[in-house]
Amino acid sequence: MTRITTIGLDIAKSIFQVHAIDAGDRVVVTKAIRRAQMLAFFGRLEPCLVGIEACGSAHFWAREIGELGHTVKLMPPKYVKAYVKRGKTDAGDAEAICEAVTRQTMTFVAVKSAGQQALAMLHSVRETLIGQRTQAINALRGHLSELGVIAPQGLLGQAELARIVRDDDDARLPLIARVALKLLVAQIEAVSGRIAETDAALRAEHKSSAQSRALETVPSIGPVIASALRARVGDAHGFENGRHMAAWIGLVPEQDSSGGKVKQRGISKKGDRYLRRLLVSGAMAMVQHAQRKPDKYPWIAKLLGSKPPKLVAVAVANKTARIAWAIMARGGTYDPGFHAKRTAAAVLAAPV
Repeated sequence: MTRITTIGLDIAKSIFQVHAIDAGDRVVVTKAIRRAQMLAFFGRLEPCLVGIEACGSAHFWAREIGELGHTVKLMPPKYVKAYVKRGKTDAGDAEAICEAVTRQTMTFVAVKSAGQQALAMLHSVRETLIGQRTQAINALRGHLSELGVIAPQGLLGQAELARIVRDDDDARLPLIARVALKLLVAQIEAVSGRIAETDAALRAEHKSSAQSRALETVPSIGPVIASALRARVGDAHGFENGRHMAAWIGLVPEQDSSGGKVKQRGISKKGDRYLRRLLVSGAMAMVQHAQRKPDKYPWIAKLLGSKPPKLVAVAVANKTARIAWAIMARGGTYDPGFHAKRTAAAVLAAPV
């Protein structure tokens, strides 16, 4: 059989589609194989280039196939779609993947290790639990508002509502309503306990990582954001610079330029939603601190003089992402006086 040089692999749960070509771009193999046959199929081949869309289970198969000696590259599905000729079929998708993986201008996704995926799973579980708790709190608040019972928003307000639900002497709640709402309160407290467990696991993992501790030196980055950056970003060298990583997260203005006219809209929001939300939340805390103590962050206080707080928070999150990239790609810790030291050194080195 002619030697295969490139394979486009369309993965699924059970049936996988293979499209293989040789050095002359001639099609050698187009076939569907089952999950149990995957490793045996690639084990019989000489090392070649394998392209896969970065979707569910892609990182697992990239690691498994890579261990057999093949070069595996993952690509965003959105970028592969441009190479699909017509219709939506597994064979057509595999052919498009095979063509896309050979393009010099293609953007690839770094293959994550099992450890990185495990850390990302911990964050995903935490996010799911927080969503469940928020849903239950909103349900509790809504039900009690129908009976005229109102409390402040947030966890403190929820604690007050729980106290009212458990107070059997409070005549505002009918007996049957109290029975139902006690179940909601118990669910909220149980989920809160599980969230505390995930937070404890994240803090323990954070302390065991030197890179995570280095990221924590950046203002607005704590253990949760530091470990999330390590889990979601992976290898920071996959980004050319800090701006590229900030753009990947979705913290830069969206371009709408044509005919030499440059137009910028709001932030693109096309990247990692979880990281973006965490970074903006941390940045908002810095903005609120700057509002109370302008001398702490004078550059933020200056921006607040002409821009709304939420817009400033996005700018701070953008800067934080760039600093995080520098630490992850180059090592070291955050130095707040870095630019001042570099300017002073340049002045001293300048000829008189």
